[in-house]
Amino acid sequence: MGEFTLWDILRNLLLALRWTVVLSLIAFVGGGIVGALLLALRLRGGRLTEKLTAGYVQLFQGTPLLMQLFLAYFGIALLGVEVSAWTAAAVALTLYTSAFLTEIWRGCVAAIPRGQWEASGSLALGFGEQLRHVILPQAVRIAIAPTVGFLVQVIKGTALASVIGFVEVTKAGSMIANVTFRPFTVFACVALMYFALCFPVSLYARHLERKTRGSRP
Repeated sequence: MGEFTLWDILRNLLLALRWTVVLSLIAFVGGGIVGALLLALRLRGGRLTEKLTAGYVQLFQGTPLLMQLFLAYFGIALLGVEVSAWTAAAVALTLYTSAFLTEIWRGCVAAIPRGQWEASGSLALGFGEQLRHVILPQAVRIAIAPTVGFLVQVIKGTALASVIGFVEVTKAGSMIANVTFRPFTVFACVALMYFALCFPVSLYARHLERKTRGSRP
């Protein structure tokens, strides 16, 4: 137990860190795809569709991610489907991310002045053409910074996947600490790794926000 060096700890944590990165990317990309579909339904659908979409968003925003992970892991198993911790974590984080991105993007679309809709409608553009040529180009510019910033929350949220047995950097840190009896050293390294992932993303989000604000007419 005493033969574990700092390099041994770092090396094993770095191996686990790649799964944190992969899970974050899956959740962010998958959540973005689902979120875009939900946004389209919310904008184009009727009153019932809008209420259902809003209910979906409120459900995932109003319940802890930890509970969502438990429900995904144990709930899918109740359907008779054998599910791995990897699958449950990916599903739960994707749904969680999609709810927040849907609301972020809806707010960005709502920030476009109503006059833009009316002006594009006066040009006999259909709803899809209004979105594609007038509304979305402006909304995307507003949405970039908060969307990139939310990626930080997704990265940190992957730590909760450790409770269902998914071995990412937090779970690996717990396992290594139990073997080496050096919890302070191990979790200090884990914290630094999260910081190394999240801080550049935060800086980039702030850069995009300043750039967007400066170029906004």
